[in-house]
Amino acid sequence: MSLIPAEQHFAVFTAILVLSAMAFASERTVIGQKITGTVVVILLAITAANLGVIPHAAPAYSFIFSYIVPMLIPLFLFQADVRRLAREASRTTAAFLVATLGTVAGVVVAALVLDLGQLGSASDLAAERREAGVVGLFASTYIGGSVNYAALGEITGLSKDASFFSAATAADNLFSAVFLSIIALIPGALWVTRHFVPHTPSTDIAIEKTEVTPASIVYSLAAAGSIVALTDFLCWWLDLPSWRYAIMTVITVGIATGFPQIRLWFAGAFEIGVALSFTFFAAIAAGANIQAMISVAPLLIVLVMILLSVHLLVLLTLGRKLGLTIPELLTASNAAILGATTAPAMAAAKGWHDQVTPGVLVGVIGYALGTFIGTALFQLW
Repeated sequence: MSLIPAEQHFAVFTAILVLSAMAFASERTVIGQKITGTVVVILLAITAANLGVIPHAAPAYSFIFSYIVPMLIPLFLFQADVRRLAREASRTTAAFLVATLGTVAGVVVAALVLDLGQLGSASDLAAERREAGVVGLFASTYIGGSVNYAALGEITGLSKDASFFSAATAADNLFSAVFLSIIALIPGALWVTRHFVPHTPSTDIAIEKTEVTPASIVYSLAAAGSIVALTDFLCWWLDLPSWRYAIMTVITVGIATGFPQIRLWFAGAFEIGVALSFTFFAAIAAGANIQAMISVAPLLIVLVMILLSVHLLVLLTLGRKLGLTIPELLTASNAAILGATTAPAMAAAKGWHDQVTPGVLVGVIGYALGTFIGTALFQLW
């Protein structure tokens, strides 16, 4: 039971909007700027749900997952012109690939050390399939953020196991917030930073200013909805339901690269995506039952700690050998772990202004790669 009953659909949805608004407002404070609104909305939703203010599960959340989440991917990926990524964010892209390698290494090490097959309780999932699902799930979320997490939950079937998925969500969200706090402190650790080449801010990257109009907003939503509908039709026609998000990514990236001017036609698409993503972060974090995480699957805590530790070790070790700077590596790591919404915010708060746009762009790469790599690891495992 919760103060706002799950059956009060409009009240639950409004609560999610209020939490999102509070998170955006927090970014005007010093603390909010440092930890970003994404982390704030996650922590607010976890707290509200575990204190019984909002429910852990509700039809309003299902609406967000079913209709808002698929729209997020095209809205973000309209920025994903591959040629622009190569031109404006080549070094940060290299850092992001290092971060991705760190995530893959981390999840593989964790899977080899731990018996992940015992996680979850869904009777229709064999232990081997559960382990493969967990590998794909956590690889995806720590390459592109929670949007990919939702996609792999659907693809692997793990989202059908409510108790496990709630525990996994709690582990993902809590440790993502902790990890962001850790990397925010690294630039002040001289014993770490003295081993890296100094960061020389680039003056080549210009932040594109485009006018957001009611028409551009409608164009963005119409195009995103059309891509989702086309993807669903292709998945039905080809009988490839598990490749829904991968196909959606290919279509959108192809359009964004073939017609780079669409980011001007669809001005405001990324901002709409950010706003809607906060409702998604809140909805998925509300399902984070901390009691379930501790009682149902304490192994998840060990899994995430191993994964993120290996990720950070690979990031700093390989990044140093490649001559990448601390701002480039940490911006890329942030984009991988939490997505495109927090990376530019941290870069701006740290004064790394040349990393703001690359932070967005590599975060977009994460949305594209996360589902692909997570799905591939799931299938291979």
